[in-house]
Amino acid sequence: MIMKMNLNPVLVICAAAILACSCAPVYVPNTVNVPLFTNRNEIQASLHAGTSGFDPRIAYAVTNHLGLMVNASFMNNTSDSTDNFHKHRFFEGGAGYYTHFATRGKFETFLGFGSGRVSSLYSNNIWTSSSDARFNRIFIQPSLGFTTKVVDLGLSSRLVLVGFNQDSERNSGFFVEPVLTLKAGYDHIKAVGQLGFSLPVNEDEIPFNYQPLIISLGIQANFGKIFK
Repeated sequence: MIMKMNLNPVLVICAAAILACSCAPVYVPNTVNVPLFTNRNEIQASLHAGTSGFDPRIAYAVTNHLGLMVNASFMNNTSDSTDNFHKHRFFEGGAGYYTHFATRGKFETFLGFGSGRVSSLYSNNIWTSSSDARFNRIFIQPSLGFTTKVVDLGLSSRLVLVGFNQDSERNSGFFVEPVLTLKAGYDHIKAVGQLGFSLPVNEDEIPFNYQPLIISLGIQANFGKIFK
């Protein structure tokens, strides 16, 4: 299937992965925001492209232990040769605790809530799958990592409870989303790569399709960080 995209080859590959992995996916997990804060008043702003589409994110360290984050996700994929498409928009916010250990070690955990809407259609000669739903999601996200001037590495496990409303139907699912995040660059600008999975805990009870992969590439700007 040839996808019509106006962004870049990374998004083309990721969009193809979405349609290959699930038909008309209702739940598409967004990129995981892993700040790995160092100090108070640190601000991180990043843009990501991947399996969840286009994801802008921002995080702010209010104190030396309290952090805030705001994330969004947008996708609008259509096909050149069929009526197949996937569209979603999603917004969420979260607050959390962060601290340090050893010389470069970081630990943080965030709790948050988000909401959005998704519509999609996938059809072939055998079946048709479609969705048009609003959804809410609660997440808790612990992370371990380390940071340097050149490389940051984080391992996160986001736990999410997502619920969908479509017409009179209400469905929910619980997912575990382990993710590895690598940031590389220098000082205030770094490239960011992320690889992870979205694994349903109650798979037998989930009636909707979902995207099992979390893959993204992006760029992050960091302001107010004290480098040591």
